[in-house]
Amino acid sequence: MDLIEIIVLAVLQGLTEFLPISSSAHLILPSRLFGWEDQGLAFDVAVHVGTLAAVMIYFRQDIYRLITGWVTTGFTRHPNDDGRLAWYVALATIPAGLAGLLLGDWIEEHLRSTAVIAATTIIFGILLGVSDKIRHGQLNLVSMTLMMALVIGFAQMVALIPGTSRSGITITAALFLGLQRVEAARFSFLLSIPLILAAGGLKSLELVQATTAVDWNALILGIAISAVSAWVCIYYFLAFINRIGMMPFVIYRLLLGGMLVLFFI
Repeated sequence: MDLIEIIVLAVLQGLTEFLPISSSAHLILPSRLFGWEDQGLAFDVAVHVGTLAAVMIYFRQDIYRLITGWVTTGFTRHPNDDGRLAWYVALATIPAGLAGLLLGDWIEEHLRSTAVIAATTIIFGILLGVSDKIRHGQLNLVSMTLMMALVIGFAQMVALIPGTSRSGITITAALFLGLQRVEAARFSFLLSIPLILAAGGLKSLELVQATTAVDWNALILGIAISAVSAWVCIYYFLAFINRIGMMPFVIYRLLLGGMLVLFFI
């Protein structure tokens, strides 16, 4: 990989991991436009490490409170708000985790096409816009119930279909359930931590078992760039989401999906 490839792919990974705009669609475009080869397993691991570092650094205080609440009250009959939210994050992760283990290979083989990605980019973009327009949520995470967390968790499972956008579908479900925009995004970001950990762990295991040479300079640069871009993305997304709403992302998804249909299908 040359320097331009490293920068572009790491920035895309950092941004699209958390913005509701579909990482799959964006990782297709550079290779189709510029004829780039697949970045390889080692670089996938690196950018996962970068985005994980970003979200854990940004939410370090929340993570500390959740772990503390879970350890101290999570196994009692009346867990505190943090202990209960920690359980919700854990339980909401299970549907996507099980679906990934059972269906991941099949989805990778049969659904990772430009046509599928274009369709899901458009369809779930429209759903995001509908959820933002018809629901004016007032609920915060303290008001979340187990059923709400599981609905968001099953929505996250749908994000295994390329083009859906993990953050997009979970924010959409949270908005339909009545959560405020910022609270919906916060829960989506917290929910990403176990999945990024699991995905990075599996890819790391594959990397250890692989025999290919590793370009450590490219990996370190990829980690740094994806971490910075992901942190900036989280910061500004949460800072401005109440002001701008979801419509800019909906319009962007429709344009992106249309571009895929017009030029690559």
